[in-house]
Amino acid sequence: MELSHIIILLATGTGVGFASGLLGLGGAFIMTPVQYIVFTDMGISADTAIKLAFGTNLLVVLPTAASGAWRHHREGVVWWRAAIIMGSCGLICAFGGAALAAHLPGLALKIAYGAIVLLSGLRMLTARQPHIEQKPVDNTWLWIAWAIPLGVMVGMLGFGGAIVMIPIMVLALKFKMHNAIATSLAVMIFTSVGGVVGYIVNGIGVADLPSWSIGYVNLTSWFLLAITSVGMAQVGAITAHKLPATYLKYIFIAVMFYMGLKMIGVFEWLGWPM
Repeated sequence: MELSHIIILLATGTGVGFASGLLGLGGAFIMTPVQYIVFTDMGISADTAIKLAFGTNLLVVLPTAASGAWRHHREGVVWWRAAIIMGSCGLICAFGGAALAAHLPGLALKIAYGAIVLLSGLRMLTARQPHIEQKPVDNTWLWIAWAIPLGVMVGMLGFGGAIVMIPIMVLALKFKMHNAIATSLAVMIFTSVGGVVGYIVNGIGVADLPSWSIGYVNLTSWFLLAITSVGMAQVGAITAHKLPATYLKYIFIAVMFYMGLKMIGVFEWLGWPM
């Protein structure tokens, strides 16, 4: 890995950490394209590079989500019972999703990821907010029902899951925006563990992995991203509590549309350097 790669990954970790704490995101929308570029620039095949980016993303998500969740916990907005139930179920499903992703084409995974994000952003943008504030759904079986597909998607697409999880919590489970952001970070602690284990197990023995890789997880890239992201997650979480929920919602939707278009390849097709 060259010096330019190291600088890029350190800068990326800074942005990822802030986005994680502010919006409850794992930061895959930043880390996936950056790592993909770095790995392919190192001579790694495109198919292996995207899976390596997904696996490494989830290991970065683990300490970053824990850092952000701890700060939100101090603010009293994490619903831990929901987080533990959804996270435990999601952990198992994320392992299965990672195992499935290891046998799918990398390009298909990228496009699927982008499509899911765009649809989630569109649904959140067009959904009508109720005039009367509704109580959050407190139903264990409904939490589990949503956690199963969420866990599979986390494992398959190597992202923390907040980009889909938060719209579900807000629209289907009636969480307030601040509670959804905080609780999604707590859930990601669990789902990222399942995904990481899945990518490690299914990546062992792959031929063209870079040095310091354990399966589809590269420890060098992980360290450079995590060392800056963990501290910045605290800054993002503090900032989140200074902004109105409406601002957070529209910032979140804007990020979703950018990420979805980026992963599908629209900007690349148009020749826009975004």
